[in-house]
Amino acid sequence: MSVIRVLLADDHNLVRAGIRSIIQGLPGIEVIAEASDGREALSLIEIHRPDIVLMDIAMSGLNGLEATVRVVRDFPDVRVIILSMHANEEYVWQALRSGAVGYLLKDAGTSELELAIKAVARGETYLSPPISKQVIEDYIQRVGGEIDKEKLEGPLSERLTQRQREILQLIAEGHTTQAIAQELNISVKTVETHRMQLMDRLDIHDIAGLVRYAIRIGLVRSDE
Repeated sequence: MSVIRVLLADDHNLVRAGIRSIIQGLPGIEVIAEASDGREALSLIEIHRPDIVLMDIAMSGLNGLEATVRVVRDFPDVRVIILSMHANEEYVWQALRSGAVGYLLKDAGTSELELAIKAVARGETYLSPPISKQVIEDYIQRVGGEIDKEKLEGPLSERLTQRQREILQLIAEGHTTQAIAQELNISVKTVETHRMQLMDRLDIHDIAGLVRYAIRIGLVRSDE
């Protein structure tokens, strides 16, 4: 069996170092690259074409969920396992909707990390055991049964465009309009237009409200 090639994406150096150290002791798995944010992860995926990406959710600039959407779209052979501290259903659902095929809690043990990587490499979906049985049953029901319009379209946050979600995250992280324009290589006027569309779509009409909303849906951490 060929070696499973893994890319780590997490904005904490110590977390990456810890995971790398664990993986070094696992047979048949190797870390080929590390990224500290979503954009760097996408660049490194294009260069190295890993088998699996271990992707943190909350990263500045471009979070793990948005990065996962792009990985699934641009690199369909690369499979993503989301790393998270949160076991609640909304985070799990966002990960699955983004295209992740694994959801691993950060307090998982070495054996579970190995199990998750190898399961996903075989083409399976892996969810950490502490994630409630109800989440899994609900997922099966939604995928296999009839789904109503709201379930089909998803919540408002998921009906935003990719660019709108990206700008929402940057606004919530405190970037100015000029800084966002430079970061995304678009005009200030375009940023302002997206911001107005965001506020109209979400019915939120101040920056503080956008920040609270971004925290609630997991785009940014509350301590940022």
